[in-house]
Amino acid sequence: MLVDGDIVLRPIRLRDQKAWREVNRRNRDWLRPWEATIPPPTPSGPVTHRPTYRQMVRHLRAEANAGRMLPFVIEYQGRLVGQLTVAGITWGSMCSGHVGYWVDEAVAGRGVVPTAVAMVVDHCFRTVGLHRVEVCIRPENAPSRRVVEKLGFREEGLRPDICTSTEPGATISSSRSRRRRRPTVCSPAGTGHAPRSGPATSCRDVSDTTRESRTDREIE
Repeated sequence: MLVDGDIVLRPIRLRDQKAWREVNRRNRDWLRPWEATIPPPTPSGPVTHRPTYRQMVRHLRAEANAGRMLPFVIEYQGRLVGQLTVAGITWGSMCSGHVGYWVDEAVAGRGVVPTAVAMVVDHCFRTVGLHRVEVCIRPENAPSRRVVEKLGFREEGLRPDICTSTEPGATISSSRSRRRRRPTVCSPAGTGHAPRSGPATSCRDVSDTTRESRTDREIE
């Protein structure tokens, strides 16, 4: 669990189903332009239909246990208001992952997403041991572009032909890399995988209150 004032990131749970579905249903029209048309594939193969909530949580847990994902819900003032996931975690020489998120329109503009992303980036760099974190955003998604600009992400270019629920299009790829004074090893020699009991599954630690990605930046 990661905490900063009223904002909490914690692992998603099966018993979050009612609150998660209510927030998602209420924000369906607001989120639709940015949602992917097809859910992520499962370990057993491609997905051709949208999974149930329980199937989604089980998939996220399996990926987390394999060291490939950090699945969180976002809470604001004790209420579930969104979801944030670090997915595609790669070990070995890459030590990278990409962040995706959505939030209740009712709390947009209150600094919830910038703070949540700042917390998870610091967690990825300081605790998990990643070197690089990436966020992909549709060019017309101005609020999300402001989030990554505010947190010091560097725009790298366009990824073409990304499909959302409205139409195919490109996404802007932005990244932040951790500054290191000396090289580190991110996985057991020769394995290219996170240790089973290692940092990729340590989602319950409370993050450091001094956040590297928020230094000298004002979060609205």
